[in-house]
Order: sequence, then structure tokens, then C-alpha cells
Amino acid sequence: MPLVVIAAHEEGPRIGATIGALRAAFPGAPLWVADDGSRDRTAEIATAAGARVHRLARNVGKGMAMEQTLAHALAEQEDAPPGERVVLLCDGDLGASAGALTALTEAVGSGQADLAVAEFASSVGGGFGVALGFARWAIERRCGLLTRAPISGQRALNDRALEAVRPLATGFGMEMAMTIDAVRAGCTMRELRLELSHRATGRTPAGFLHRARQLGDFTRVYRSRR
Repeated sequence: MPLVVIAAHEEGPRIGATIGALRAAFPGAPLWVADDGSRDRTAEIATAAGARVHRLARNVGKGMAMEQTLAHALAEQEDAPPGERVVLLCDGDLGASAGALTALTEAVGSGQADLAVAEFASSVGGGFGVALGFARWAIERRCGLLTRAPISGQRALNDRALEAVRPLATGFGMEMAMTIDAVRAGCTMRELRLELSHRATGRTPAGFLHRARQLGDFTRVYRSRR
């Protein structure tokens, strides 16, 4: 039974369905939501759906919000058998498709990989691929690994990988840093193509601003891991 930590920032419209799908996929598993300073009803809806919510008073960025929430969640699992824990990290906008993430936890739990990452079978929205392409290039330069889903937020880890990647990098560089740090530590990684959907950012001013922030965080991770 994995420990599930969900990243959320103003995901009120989808967080309930995401948690519902995860509860059905992982009955009895502890579900935590890292609410990164949401101003909508994300925390309220998540609590009503049965998740524990670690709420940040202000928006501190994905990596820091997830690291703080993960620390709280792990503190309550100190009695977990060594080497048997699986942690699932995912985004709050997956909706009903979140149930497909069982494939990641099964891959890690069965020993097929220390770190399993979901690749979206179908891409929706997005920009021109600059930030994504940079992340893929940067990972290859820093650890030699070719990736298809370098910034996917859907990841399952065992204790070995978890130790290698913490503390999580701040901001949107979290996933890129996780891959580099895990591979450098000798962890095995596997990417799985899954039928997932999410709230994509399109080619709008807000979307381009989001990707510019991503690119800035990716650059910081690249420079910090020389």
C-alpha cells in the first residue's frame, strides 16, 4: 500500500475526482495533498474527499510544497518496514485518470525499478516544446539518461530512490532534479506509457508565462548539478 502525495495549486475543479480515483485504486492508502497556497476551495474539497491536507499559507512553489508535505507524511510512517515502502507522487489535475497510476507502484513494488515515471500516452495542449526539450537535454547531459517524460509529475519511488532525491528541488525543477539525482545514485528508472489526462496549459499568455517559469527552474537545476 503506497503513501500518496498529491501536488495541488488551485485545483478545486479536479482535485475531488483525482482523490476519488486514487482512493478507489489504492484502498486504505494514506492520501496527502500539498496545497501550495491555493485561493480557491482546493483544501476544502480535498478534505471532504478524504485526504489529509498540508496547506501552505502562500504559494512557495511545487518542490518546496511537496517536500514539506512529504516530510509530514513520512513522519507518520516511521514504523514502515525498511525497504518495503513505496511513495507515489502525482499532480492534482489528473481527475478520474489517476487510477492508472497503479502501474507505477506495481513496477516499483515488484522490483522492476527504483523510480517509475508515467509518460502521457496522449499529449494535450502545451507550447512549442522548448522547456520540455531543454529538460530532456539537461538530464542527458547531467546523468547520461535519455528520457521521454523528463518533467512528468507522476512518479513512484522506493526508499532507496527517495533517499537519493531528497530534499526535493524547489519550484518546477523538482522532477528533473529527481531523475538526475536518482540515476547518479545508481537507482534504476523506468518510464511507463499510461492513459492519463490533465489540465494542460495552452498557447495563451498565462501558458507561456508558466513555461517561462518552468524553464527558469530547469536552468537552475541544470547549473546546480554540474
